[in-house]
Amino acid sequence: MADFALQAQPTDAADWLDLARRAEAAGFDTLLAADHPGSCAAPFVALAAAAAVTTTLKLGSYVSNAAVREPILLATDVATLDVVSGGRALLGLGAGHTPAEWDAIGQVRPDVRGRVDRCIAVAEATTRLLAGEKVTVDEPGLTMLNALLEQPRPVQDRIPLLIGTANSRLLRWAGEHADIVGLTGFGRTKSDGHQHEARWRTADIDAQVALARAGGDATLEALVQLVEVTDDAAGFLAEHAERLAMSVDELRQVPFLLVGTAEEIVAAVRAHRERWGITRYAVRRAGLDVLGPLLPRLAQA
Repeated sequence: MADFALQAQPTDAADWLDLARRAEAAGFDTLLAADHPGSCAAPFVALAAAAAVTTTLKLGSYVSNAAVREPILLATDVATLDVVSGGRALLGLGAGHTPAEWDAIGQVRPDVRGRVDRCIAVAEATTRLLAGEKVTVDEPGLTMLNALLEQPRPVQDRIPLLIGTANSRLLRWAGEHADIVGLTGFGRTKSDGHQHEARWRTADIDAQVALARAGGDATLEALVQLVEVTDDAAGFLAEHAERLAMSVDELRQVPFLLVGTAEEIVAAVRAHRERWGITRYAVRRAGLDVLGPLLPRLAQA
């Protein structure tokens, strides 16, 4: 069975609350909010509002930048969300990539190794705080002294942890320690600091999945960049194939695009599960209207 999460941002109160209700009614498993301080809404505030008008929809950040978030503040936000949602919070973390976020807090953006070190340290510390432990850390990327999350305590015994990444070391760590490994398909960050090169060739995905599976049996999720129901998938994908220097046939195999007829999309989801064990997808806001009617079939794919 396949689960689907919807990643979106609020534009106004009425639209956001309606979006949450519609996502739940359509059968989406989770509502996700991005976390880029200064360029999008505060995720946990938005998700708490969504919690008030839903009853089963899980709620989480996709993903919080571990490099610019402190564990005690993250743990407090997530625990509060878990309380006000009645036990539906999810913690999503990543190593971060946007240089402006370091500039905004007066820090120098670390190299890849430094960002991964920090992400692992923050993930470990935050999950320990949520579990009720007192945490002291003295590492180059993180310092904490006797941190304790006394209140509020989460409703769930364990808050699910999602790690979104394409980094080899973090994939391996996430496969062992996280509940969900979010396969982003990201390559090198482009000069704007936000967009990425695509790492979508099937050999790359094979390698990423192997790393995640080497550590354990976490759920594998793909971050879907484009959803389109069309009778002409080849024509629709031609422009993207040229831009990415990939063939249309290659693009039709990757889990980061769901394009084709309803039957072709259902078949693709089944193929991704059989080849890579991917059983969960995070789709952008436009996916609500496009995939919503297909969710009952996709859930059984």
